[in-house]
Amino acid sequence: MPEFLVIDPQAIENLRSLNPDDNDKFLSEIAGIFLEDTPLRIAELDHSLLAGDLAKFTRAAHSIKGSSANLGAMALRAVAERLEHQVRTEGMVGVAAAVEGLKSEFARAQTELLKLIAK
Repeated sequence: MPEFLVIDPQAIENLRSLNPDDNDKFLSEIAGIFLEDTPLRIAELDHSLLAGDLAKFTRAAHSIKGSSANLGAMALRAVAERLEHQVRTEGMVGVAAAVEGLKSEFARAQTELLKLIAK
């Protein structure tokens, strides 16, 4: 399995380039939204897994995949993408461990993003 960056520095630079003279205000705003929203999507994964709601689970994984890619959280994006694919092709059997892995990757991304926006 390839090793993915926790946070891709090029994605961060791309976001910074959208508002280069704002002292990272835009980056902080985008990261803040991500850091607030992702735990809600993770809760949706947990709830939909318990309820057996395949559609809701898939939407939550897809949302995490997209927002992670936008912010450069590549390891988290990869886990969310695998989860989304697994559920679409094999159903929800055996995904609980992958959800825990996703939570770990989010914690890693959160730590790195908080370092970036605290500067």
